[in-house]
Amino acid sequence: MLSQFTPEAGSRWGCLADHIHVPGVYAAGRLDADSEGLLLLTRDGRLQQRLTDPRFGHWRRYWVQVEGDTAQQPEAIAQLAGGLIIQSQRTLPARARALPVEEIVAAGIGARQPPIRHRLQIPSTWLELELREGRNRQVRRMTAAVGLPTLRLIRMAIDLMDGEPPLSWAGLAPGHWRAVNSHEQARLNQLMVQTGVRSPGRGGRAGGGKGGQAGAGAKGGLA
Repeated sequence: MLSQFTPEAGSRWGCLADHIHVPGVYAAGRLDADSEGLLLLTRDGRLQQRLTDPRFGHWRRYWVQVEGDTAQQPEAIAQLAGGLIIQSQRTLPARARALPVEEIVAAGIGARQPPIRHRLQIPSTWLELELREGRNRQVRRMTAAVGLPTLRLIRMAIDLMDGEPPLSWAGLAPGHWRAVNSHEQARLNQLMVQTGVRSPGRGGRAGGGKGGQAGAGAKGGLA
């Protein structure tokens, strides 16, 4: 689905309004339509800017299924972590590691629908990549640049950078959402107290949308 609340004419994708019947919220940070994972939905333009502006450096954790054996390519993992030239601009240093099969199994990652492509002669493995920026299709461009094309991309967590565990999609099924609890709301409120972000208005450019709607794709959300 698209992570916006208005369907696009002629598109094969659905939108968030098919699953979330809460007026006035929009996504703080986008996902490509062919990606999955966590979206934070909010009515607060200041919060949207705080979480999406690269100068605040909120780490976003992605699990990426790729073509190739990540365990056998430590140099590719090092390149991802050190930064790459993508579209004539170097990416910020990141965190990257090969993911063992045991972690994938323990996390209960189900099969993708539609299924990923498989090539018999090339293994598919997983890596974890954490970024502090969100350029267009950045993860896919980065893994392709080191010879590990992305087959599946899941945003697992968003770090509020307050010393507590990141917000995660744990417990959310595909297409489902929940309200933040009181403790999570207090953490989000504290972000505004700490930084005094200027409000860009509802759906400001920092989040890539307008009129309370943001673009791209999603699997589960917090509102």
